[in-house]
Amino acid sequence: MRLPATAHTSRPWRIHEIAGDFHLEDVWALPTPGGPDDLAHLVRQFTTGDPAHAAHVASPVSRALFGIRWKLGRLLGWDKPDAGLGSRVPTLRDRLPQDLRDGPRGPDLRAVPFTSVYLTHDEWVAEMANRTVHAVMHIGWVRDEAGGHHGRMAVLVKPNGPLGAAYMAAIKPFRYVGVYPALLRGIGARWQASAGDRAAR
Repeated sequence: MRLPATAHTSRPWRIHEIAGDFHLEDVWALPTPGGPDDLAHLVRQFTTGDPAHAAHVASPVSRALFGIRWKLGRLLGWDKPDAGLGSRVPTLRDRLPQDLRDGPRGPDLRAVPFTSVYLTHDEWVAEMANRTVHAVMHIGWVRDEAGGHHGRMAVLVKPNGPLGAAYMAAIKPFRYVGVYPALLRGIGARWQASAGDRAAR
């Protein structure tokens, strides 16, 4: 379920300290009910498994959209190494306060080119950059009104000039129709399927 921006901005997340110049694009409640210490399981879900069966390609529509995106990237040079982290833009790890820099970084994603920035008990942040945008995925672990907990995903972006702004505007309808619904369904299905593993840990 999509949430208002305040669902992210009103919470004392550490990401606010380091990404104040990014635009908050979306906030989503993730269908991942669990206990207070289950963020680690969600991080593991995001970063392990077969990339071919990742949540973001869980439907024919999202597979087609991502396939088109990667082909365009190869054709137009959007994803070359000199367009990414440490080349076109510095990593957010360079902005971290000492306690976050000394703490766990967290694992990188395998299915999409996101690099982990930091991991705490209730936050996980990963970033990616290409010729069009520097993007941040923030996964928070929050308590709900029923006394349980679940994941909350925020997407923050810094478009790269007019090209990046035009690209982000052009793909916005496709994200809402073809990408996010499949992504949330895939995350929820895999979370349910791993209930036994979580209980055994």
